[in-house]
Amino acid sequence: MLRKFNSFIEKWMALVTPTCLLLGVCFPDIAKCGLPYVPAVFAFMTFAGALKSRFKDVANVFRHPGSLLIIMLLVHVIIPTAACGAGHLFFGNNMELITGMVLEFAVPTAVVSLMWVTIYDGNSPLSLSLVVLDTVLAPFLIPATLKILLGSAVTIDPARMMRELIFMVALPAVVAMVLNQITDGKVMETWPGKLAPFSKLALIFVVTSNSSKVAPYIRDMNMQRVKVALAILVLAASGYALGWFVAYIFRKDRSTGVSMMYGTGMRNISAGAVIAAAYFPGEVMFPVMIGTLFQQVLAALFGKLLAQKKEKQEFC
Repeated sequence: MLRKFNSFIEKWMALVTPTCLLLGVCFPDIAKCGLPYVPAVFAFMTFAGALKSRFKDVANVFRHPGSLLIIMLLVHVIIPTAACGAGHLFFGNNMELITGMVLEFAVPTAVVSLMWVTIYDGNSPLSLSLVVLDTVLAPFLIPATLKILLGSAVTIDPARMMRELIFMVALPAVVAMVLNQITDGKVMETWPGKLAPFSKLALIFVVTSNSSKVAPYIRDMNMQRVKVALAILVLAASGYALGWFVAYIFRKDRSTGVSMMYGTGMRNISAGAVIAAAYFPGEVMFPVMIGTLFQQVLAALFGKLLAQKKEKQEFC
């Protein structure tokens, strides 16, 4: 039954994620009850995603860091610069909206990308290494990006971010890899399949809970905010497409290409929302939070394209 449920959810993920978003937006008072539990659910998703990785696999990523460095360049240079340019082009007189657009694409790769990479048979060690490295560097990269592109002076609490990293990423990942180590890889052969249905349920919970934060902005939509939302949608979709295209240009294998696509396309919007709320005026929050509406839907749609390519025995 669980296997059938997992197959059903994977097949219809492109419809499941927008349905969850719609529920969160329409019933925010109910959906927000899950927010306190989101970090723990994220930790479970990291654990499940890391079950296909071993210490030697992660070490090998850092010994041959070409793909990792390419993703970091796209995530922290190319895409934020594009967001800044688009912001000035379309909203040149509103620095709050421009700041929000840049911040949306300056935050690190999303932890939930590990689950999508697992679904579509990506390079789990590469994705895990990216999430850990990117989150560790976030307290330094985010202020530097905002300073260079906007001149904004932002001081981020590194201790808080490190605590989140340890709980949601480092600890569950280490536990998963230790289990693989002490069982000589037996865990990675059996547990991912058994936990896959629960990972899908975890994603449904996280998307529904987090989308409740967007409800106030949706209720107060105006034409300018619609334009901002469209700009974020195009930039977010471009992130996935760029990761896919660069993987093709550099002749990466399919699993690495999957990881590059999701690593480049998915962002830790929760971290961006915390920073926007703590250090900027309220209007900065809208471009950051509106990304919640698109990220999982785009992940599902691009995953659908990947699945179609896989059926044809091709990546691009």
